[in-house]
Amino acid sequence: MAAVTISKVRKSYGTNEVVHGIDLAIPDGTFVVLLGPSGCGKSTLLRMIAGLEPITSGEIRIGDTLVNDLHPKDRNIAMVFQNYALYAHMSVFDNMAFSMQLKKLPKEEIAQKVDWAASILDLKPYLKRYPRELSGGQRQRVAMGRAIVRDPAVFLFDEPLSNLDAKLRVQMRTEIKELHHKLSTTVVYVTHDQIEAMTMADTIVVLRDGYIEQMGRPLEIYDRPANLFVAEFIGSPAMNILSGEVAAEGGAPVVRANGVSLPLPASAAVKPGQQVKYGIRPEHLRPLRDGAGVPARVSVTEPTGPEIHVYADIGDKEVCAISKERLDLAPGSEVRLAPVLDKVHLFDTATGSALAR
Repeated sequence: MAAVTISKVRKSYGTNEVVHGIDLAIPDGTFVVLLGPSGCGKSTLLRMIAGLEPITSGEIRIGDTLVNDLHPKDRNIAMVFQNYALYAHMSVFDNMAFSMQLKKLPKEEIAQKVDWAASILDLKPYLKRYPRELSGGQRQRVAMGRAIVRDPAVFLFDEPLSNLDAKLRVQMRTEIKELHHKLSTTVVYVTHDQIEAMTMADTIVVLRDGYIEQMGRPLEIYDRPANLFVAEFIGSPAMNILSGEVAAEGGAPVVRANGVSLPLPASAAVKPGQQVKYGIRPEHLRPLRDGAGVPARVSVTEPTGPEIHVYADIGDKEVCAISKERLDLAPGSEVRLAPVLDKVHLFDTATGSALAR
């Protein structure tokens, strides 16, 4: 096990800089997810940790060792890729044992390590099979087993679940998290899927355009996004965002947006005339048949089983509200949407930065 320390790391391709002086300390034994949209630099950063991409400037340390110029095989890391990269002509046992066979370790030691990894990953019944005889989830477990037997200081995962169907992704998320609990090895995991990040990470690092936008524990980032980008990127369905101007009505602060007045908590640190973005997550926007709330017109409803997603128009802006009640709302019908005031997020229109609330 080892910590990973990234100091002022930059990566350029010619004159095009894609990673801009990133500083990141990953404590020993933690599960860190690099999260962001395509092109944000997350896979490039992972590949620089692995040694598959040279860095332009800065330092990367694994434990106390500066690894800038070390070959990948000398960094004591193991990487699991999106496409499994299994040897089709080798059995599961031989795929897992191959790196140890190259090192000419004793056969007894190899068999013991493969048996240990196979027991952790529930692969013992499949050791004599070939990759073509396995499901996608089983192949991914073999790729993980191949990494485990190396007993690395750091595991690196590059979008390992992208090729799996939805049910298998849920299963593998649980298995990878359980594996981390068993081994307590440092994990750096890359994904663009914020559900994966939220459910698996000890710490999420949100990246955009080669910069870190925010890092913290999953619920911390979800509950207190640092800026508009993080607020919109984290959460499914996404946070509702409306543009408006702060005003006072009856002595209470509101945001006037799309022809309606959106209520604010009395503690909101804003002033009349201020241009803001008003954010509210769908689960904090309650659809009501009547009573208090913002008037809206239903466009479509999506029952998911445990809840109903109500999409409705406030003026010309569509928003999503979530209800656990069995509401029967026909398209075109009127609905009242009541925001939970202590869950309202405000962002500066010019900078996108979160405002105190």
